Order: sequence, then C-alpha cells, then structure tokens
Amino acid sequence: MFSPLTYLTQAPKLAPKLSSYCDPQKGKDNNFNLLRFIAAFAVLFGHCYALLGRPEPLGSTLGMSIGSIAVDIFFVSSGFLVGASLIQRQSVIDYLLARFLRIFPALWVMLLLVVLVLGAAFSSNTWSAYYQDPRILQHLLKSASLMTGLDFYLPGVFVNNPFPQVVNGSLWTMVYELSMYGLLLLMWIVYQLGTKHFPIFVAFILSLFAGYCGYQILSSHYILEARQLAHLTLMFLSGTLYYLIRRWIPLHRVFTVMAMLFLVFCLGLHKSFFGYAYVLVLPYLVFSFAYLPSGLIRRFNRGGDYSYGVYIYAFPIQQAVIAMIPGIEVTRLLLISGVLTLFCAVFSWHFIEKPVMAQRWKLLSFLRTFAPR
Repeated sequence: MFSPLTYLTQAPKLAPKLSSYCDPQKGKDNNFNLLRFIAAFAVLFGHCYALLGRPEPLGSTLGMSIGSIAVDIFFVSSGFLVGASLIQRQSVIDYLLARFLRIFPALWVMLLLVVLVLGAAFSSNTWSAYYQDPRILQHLLKSASLMTGLDFYLPGVFVNNPFPQVVNGSLWTMVYELSMYGLLLLMWIVYQLGTKHFPIFVAFILSLFAGYCGYQILSSHYILEARQLAHLTLMFLSGTLYYLIRRWIPLHRVFTVMAMLFLVFCLGLHKSFFGYAYVLVLPYLVFSFAYLPSGLIRRFNRGGDYSYGVYIYAFPIQQAVIAMIPGIEVTRLLLISGVLTLFCAVFSWHFIEKPVMAQRWKLLSFLRTFAPR
C-alpha cells in the first residue's frame, strides 16, 4: 500500500545524483535551452510593463520582478555550464574563445542593425544629422566591447516613449556576465597554480582570495553596482558549485515539490523570508527543471538555442513598437514584440551564432600554434 511518509523517507536513497544527469556522454540531453528560452521571454514580459510605466504583476508580492528572477536563472545555468566547460577542457584558450564566439558576433550584428537601421528610422533627427552625429560611433564602440561601460542612448531615438531614449537596456547584465567569466577564470588559474606547489586546501583558500580580489577590481574599475554584483556573483558561482558537488546532490520530483512548497511557506511569513529562501532554493529548482522533465519536452533542443537572440533583440524591438503605436496596451505589446523578437532570434541563431560557433575548433587549432596549452 502506498504511503506518502514511506515514499518521502525512501526518496533520498532512490534519487539519482545530479552527476548521473550531466554525464558528458549525454551532451545536451537536457532542458537548458528551453529553460533559458523561457527566462528570456520572462524578461521580455517584464519589460512590457516597465517600458509602459506599469507595475509588474507579482512584483509587490514577491519583492522582486519576474525579469530579475529570469536573470538569476540565466546566471545560475551559466555558472553551471560555463564552469563545467572550463573544468572539463582545462584550457584557457579554449575557454576564452568559446566565450568570445558565444557573445560577441551576434552582439555586433545586433548593434549594427539597431544603430544603422532602427536608430535612423526612429530618430527625431534627419538621416543626415543622425549619421553625422558622433554619438552613434560612441554607442557602437562602448556597447561592442561591453567592458568600457555602456551607452544606452542614440541621438533623437525614442525620445517620446514612456521610458524615453534608452535603446537597449537589457545589455546591462552582459557586463556582469563577462565579469563572471573573468572572475571564474581567475579563480581557476590560481587554483591550478596552487595545487602544483601547495596542498589542495591552501589552493582552495588562494582561489577564494583571488575571487575576492577579482570582485573588488570589478566593482571599482568597471563601476558595477556592488550589491547587484554580489547578488549575481552568488547566483553564478552557485551554478559552478553545483557542478563541483554534483555527486552529492540528489534530484527528485519529491524534493522539487518540497522546495516549491518551502518557498510558498516563506512567502506567507514575509517577503524577506522569501528572499532568503529564494537564494537557497532557486539553484536546485533550476537543475530540477533542466534534468528531470524528459520525453517530448527534450525535442525543443532540435530547434536551437534562441535565448540569447531573444534577450538582445527584445528591448529595442519593444521600444520601436511602443514608438509606432502610442498608447499600446501590455497584451498587444507582448504579442507583437514577442513575434518580431522570436523571428530575429531564430535568424540570429541559424545564420550567425551557430555558424560562428561551428568554426570554434578550427580557430582553436590555429590559436594553439601561437600559444602553449
């Protein structure tokens, strides 16, 4: 006879560990593409309210926006996948090349389209005045590097929108994302060097010290908001930590339900309790969703990883739709901008991101002729 109590007590023994799901031989047999795709559209959904000056649903209840939760999901999954890639391949050149190809080519194409086409079409200035304005070159150069600060404005663009002038506000997280890549690499290098000359424990302490130094450098030199940097660092490194201790983390639907109920219980007590529980529980929920659901849902991987394209194109498209249709409602904005953004994301993946990343091994072989492993 089925007993819930017996099932709960036996679940820890029966639950497979995270390591059994993220076997390198299984490759991309998971739901990370779908998870990040949903997170990207959650950001788009949240911006539909923010760009129209409307309060976001659940924002006051949870104490955080849907978009901020989606960004945290991005950072947790990125910390896991990027950390796994670095640890498995043990190559600085491979790591840097992979991160570069994943981020910058698609970003540069988006910037050229936004600056040269969309910006000119929606600027209140004449075309000749717009193209001759030095601010468009400043916008291109700053946004193209992401590490010299961001420029959110183009001359005369979106000046009459409810959220005026900002062309692509989503790019702020990209600066933090690149900072996490650098911080992770710094900690890994220090750890690798330390283990050659010191015991493992000392190398671990050195890595933590390197991480702290990297945090201080990032927060001061790149003028990142300290509290936001600390929060996103926690999310990112939580994902990496889950990879490192994957042999001891059980994944089971019972635990997933219990984690969600724990969040609801904490929310019922107070928003502050929910915030503490959220930080602890979110990484587990991310990996539960990434690995536990199987079957037809895995077919989403056949389409491609459209999340990055959705993320970088959504904001300027939403601003353009708002400029074209003054007084547009949230639902209509969500529908129109969602369809247009998805079209751009599909184009970006199949014609820019995927072809560029396919050249990774050729480029890696070429670079290794100039630099030692």
